[in-house]
Amino acid sequence: MNKISQRQHEILEHFLSRKQGLSIEELAAALGISRTAVQQHFITLENESYIEKNATTKTTGRPVIRYAITDKGINHFPKHYAWLADLMLENLLETFSIEDSEIYMTKLGNKLAGQLHQFEGKPLTERVMQLMVVMNELGFVVQETQNEQGKKCLQASNCIYHDLVKKYPQICQFDLALIKNTLNESVELTRSMVKGDVLCEFLISNYE
Repeated sequence: MNKISQRQHEILEHFLSRKQGLSIEELAAALGISRTAVQQHFITLENESYIEKNATTKTTGRPVIRYAITDKGINHFPKHYAWLADLMLENLLETFSIEDSEIYMTKLGNKLAGQLHQFEGKPLTERVMQLMVVMNELGFVVQETQNEQGKKCLQASNCIYHDLVKKYPQICQFDLALIKNTLNESVELTRSMVKGDVLCEFLISNYE
């Protein structure tokens, strides 16, 4: 997420309640600051794709350009739905056997991998680097390192389903399926936080 100032955050808050659009003049009046100041903030927000021009209103004077908040601008504000995802996943897994749960989590990992087209046609080394980017964006905090046997591996120091996986360790099949399908290589979970290790370690075949 790009950093914006407190004033620009305040401007986006105004847009949230006026999704039909606002003009520079309207924002200046609402905030009690000059038109020039608002215009400078609009330039920054538009350049960062938080707002966009959406209409021009004709008046007796010069045309008035109106701006509207974009999806990126809306997503600047926190969406605290992780708890809902945990609740839904836990409720679902309660109805499955362990075997069916593993199959389901594998399918989820496969589905996400199938949506990631940036891996296509790239050598394994580049795919591993790209996978680390994806997993870090998901929150895994992954780095490439060597294990105790001197083999290259990926280590994740954060489990994105920390509490839930203690009850349902079969959730780990999601990670394995994601790695296997994006890299098109076999993968082994050689260390696991579920089993008491301080991190999860993934050993990838043919990766040296």
